Formats: sequence, structure tokens, C-alpha cells
Amino acid sequence: MTEKLQPTSMSVEQAARLLSAVGGRPVTPDMIARDTDSGAPTNPDGTINLIHYAAWLVSHRSQACGRQEERARGN
Repeated sequence: MTEKLQPTSMSVEQAARLLSAVGGRPVTPDMIARDTDSGAPTNPDGTINLIHYAAWLVSHRSQACGRQEERARGN
């Protein structure tokens, strides 16, 4: 039987398996847990909304790139 996935309510394990399958790089539950510990959004029941998580990743990575550019400029 195939598992029905809800992109707005996935367990960390489901999200890790899906992201690994489509992303070309392994994603582990521990990696997602580190992100949620760093502020990535979760649903009240602890599940992951992939849309919110993806938006957080883009924002988080963009901020990190901005900080690196500032350091490179000596600011």
C-alpha cells in the first residue's frame, strides 16, 4: 500500500524521505530537526508544512548569504 502524503502536514521522517528523493541530496530527519530548532516553522502537532518550510529555507539561506557578503566586504 502506498502512503498518501499531505504536503501541508508531513512527519519529519516523511519530509526527509521526500526531500531526499526529489532534491538529489540526502536529507535526514536530524537535518530537519536542526532547522526546526533554528526556527523553521512546524505545525502545532509537530508536523511539517513543506510550503512553509521551503519559504523558511529560502529566507534563511538568503539571510546567510547576505551576512557572508557583508563579511567579505569587511563590514
